[in-house]
Amino acid sequence: MMKATEIYAGKFHQWISFGRDPQKSDSIIDTNQYMVKSHGKAILLDPGGIELFAPMLVAVSDHVPIEDITHLFASHQDPDIISSLGLWDKALPGATLHAPWLWEGFIKHFGCESIIYDPLPDQGKSIHLEGLELQFIPAHYLHSSGNFSVYDPEAKILMSGDIGAALLESEAPMFVEDFEAHKAKMKLFHQRWMPSNTAKNQWIERVRKLEIDMMAPQHGGIFRGDDVKRFLDWFEDLEVGIASN
Repeated sequence: MMKATEIYAGKFHQWISFGRDPQKSDSIIDTNQYMVKSHGKAILLDPGGIELFAPMLVAVSDHVPIEDITHLFASHQDPDIISSLGLWDKALPGATLHAPWLWEGFIKHFGCESIIYDPLPDQGKSIHLEGLELQFIPAHYLHSSGNFSVYDPEAKILMSGDIGAALLESEAPMFVEDFEAHKAKMKLFHQRWMPSNTAKNQWIERVRKLEIDMMAPQHGGIFRGDDVKRFLDWFEDLEVGIASN
């Protein structure tokens, strides 16, 4: 059964992480899906692959009526991010999908008839979910050429997509507990999948200006407190765009 973890609870809104499903196939990479609720309405962030749709539907329905999920977000076009779109399209008629303009013609191959596609401009934008501001922060080339992070200035959470990703076993804890040990689980992924040091440094410069208490990637553990700065420092020093021969 997919695990649901409340990672933030405010007066009127909360963040819930879904993942660590022990019943998933070992051949499928483990992913984190996120839901943000505000005054009873919700947005799903990187809702996952088609193989996760059934357990995700069950898990999210424990926290919000399905008809109250009014928005979705896809950081980029990968199947582990959004290949479930065709099924959400049937479950959430009239919802809005916020995703990069660059990938609209590709993402719609997963099925998008009733969901409204909101193409995000390269410079990003903000939306309001029942009064809650969510900012879509450019993260291009990290690792997709059209890519975004999501920042919640009230909760001070940055959903970073593949940035900060680590390949962990399904029983791993939801939060990073030992940053020094965790670095070895991130290094190869970032060096191989992140192609541009210039883009990396531009993103780091951008997010250093934000107040971040928690950084939530799409794979692996969530960073809290000082581990957010430790990650940014580590990532800044890391040479990316490297493939092993």
